[in-house]
Amino acid sequence: MAKKLIGVDLGGTTIKFAILTENGEIQQKWSLRTNILDEGSHIVPDIIDSINHHLDLYKMDRDQFVGIGMGTPGTIDRDKGTVVGAYNLNWKTTQNVKEQIEEGTGMKFALDNDANVAALGERWKGAGNEGDDVAFITLGTGVGGGLISNGRLVHGMVGAGGEVGHMIVKPNGYLCTCGNRGCLEQYASATGIVHIAQDKAEEYEGDSRLKAMIDNGDEITAKIVFDLAKQNDYLANTVVDEVAFYLGLAAANLSNALNPEYLVIGGGVSAAGDFLLKRVNENFKKFAFPTVRTSTQLKLAELGNDAGVIGAASLARQFM
Repeated sequence: MAKKLIGVDLGGTTIKFAILTENGEIQQKWSLRTNILDEGSHIVPDIIDSINHHLDLYKMDRDQFVGIGMGTPGTIDRDKGTVVGAYNLNWKTTQNVKEQIEEGTGMKFALDNDANVAALGERWKGAGNEGDDVAFITLGTGVGGGLISNGRLVHGMVGAGGEVGHMIVKPNGYLCTCGNRGCLEQYASATGIVHIAQDKAEEYEGDSRLKAMIDNGDEITAKIVFDLAKQNDYLANTVVDEVAFYLGLAAANLSNALNPEYLVIGGGVSAAGDFLLKRVNENFKKFAFPTVRTSTQLKLAELGNDAGVIGAASLARQFM
């Protein structure tokens, strides 16, 4: 009988779960709020209880499953199955996640960084078309990424491989939370886009709905900037042009180093769709090495919110 996989996508506000076939088709999914109180001590017990409860609910036995995979923020030790420094989960000290979940569920468990598992998901069932070389950039509150080379995730020496959000795209630019200046995260994330819009609005003297909103103290989001740009707001379009410039530059630099078959752009900001991708592509073509320009293809992510659980579940395939 074909075995099943469980994927867990652990985020700062929500924990998403899915039961999948070994071919990556989602059969059931559910979610619960992330309880970060008491230094995040409720998170792992909540995950264990939720998995056990749903297995009982669906009348499923543990021996029907290959194992559980999970994507999480923070610094991961994949061999030990520990997480440290996941501050949005309130995890300041090392968490022995693998040991607790294996003991609590009776199943094998594997974990990796959340951006890495989203990359695995897009590579397996989404825009990456199961390619051996796929780069993934996710644009949300911050900018994350995952790099797959020769069919394997690039983890680097201490797990910091794929930190594409901290590629410097503007030397001496905006100060980043990492302590450096000019990181991609400060220009292409949802918060970075708002920062650019506010700075440009100060200098702009023409007619613009975006400028009027900023001058009025209205709350601005990346979505508002893109919506106004689509309505031909001049200031909003200059913001989108700047974002697309830095994203195109970063995509070209990544691709010049790795020459992936696909460079996939996902995350909330990518909801701007082809309106953004077209401009990113123009800058990518400008900065890419000639053979990279004609071989690497930029694409939008296809799995949306399911990328994390699908990619997480794929980690458990190592136990097959």
